[in-house]
Amino acid sequence: MKIAISAETTIDLTKELLNQFDIKTIAFNVQLGDKEVFDGDITIDEIISFVNKNKVLPKTAAINDYRYTEHFENLLKHYDAVVHFSLSSELSAACANATRSAKSIKNVFVVDTKSLSTGIALLAIYGRELAEKGYTAKEIYEKCTQRTTAVQASFELKRLDYLHKGGRCSALVLFGANLLKIRPQIVVSNGKMIPGKKYKGNFSHVVKSYCQDVLDTFNTPDLSRAFITYTTADDEIIDIAKSYLIERGFEKIYVTRAGATITSHCGEDALGILYLNDGNK
Repeated sequence: MKIAISAETTIDLTKELLNQFDIKTIAFNVQLGDKEVFDGDITIDEIISFVNKNKVLPKTAAINDYRYTEHFENLLKHYDAVVHFSLSSELSAACANATRSAKSIKNVFVVDTKSLSTGIALLAIYGRELAEKGYTAKEIYEKCTQRTTAVQASFELKRLDYLHKGGRCSALVLFGANLLKIRPQIVVSNGKMIPGKKYKGNFSHVVKSYCQDVLDTFNTPDLSRAFITYTTADDEIIDIAKSYLIERGFEKIYVTRAGATITSHCGEDALGILYLNDGNK
């Protein structure tokens, strides 16, 4: 059976990695003022420039049922079945729309990843590995759904500007955080983005503390792969995160740049390490 592995562009993989793992994508819409574009057709630098100029955030729009149906039917012209990995149902209507569309088409299965960004990628790559081992689409859907609870996805933020613009923190909190150099962590838990630990000080020191805390807390990783995903970051910051993952023993470490969804929520200077935390099974 030839199985298509699919996801929205919120998967945040490079074109090279999408090709390597044979993952097909469907793009979110991104609204920048009066201009509407597809996620992937606009760079992160353009998004940041738009926010700096207009002082408002871009808006991302969930893919509607019609576009999912078109996407799935196009894939089924070349594949026997589709397993689609969707952005968390707690963050977007996309998963519900994809699921509703799939119900009207035979051999399409939608995994609610309960995650975002390369947290989705971790599950989609696992799905591809299962497909190559000969599992059916239904079996892949079931195994990947069971594994959603193992995804460790979190980001460390240098600034609170975008959270403030998005109404997720008050002007007073923003002022205090800037004054005291508080660097918040955002954690994906039960499919939602929630506040994590708060760090203080130089960002390179903060990233070291963040990486160590994540690896200490989620301490049974599947060491086959991990992601470092960022919006903007100096090479020094990326290298710090990479050194912690190398020391922990991860076999493959992929560095990717976040797309429109993460950037619209977290803004500049955000970096996360993401991996599956079920290496004890």
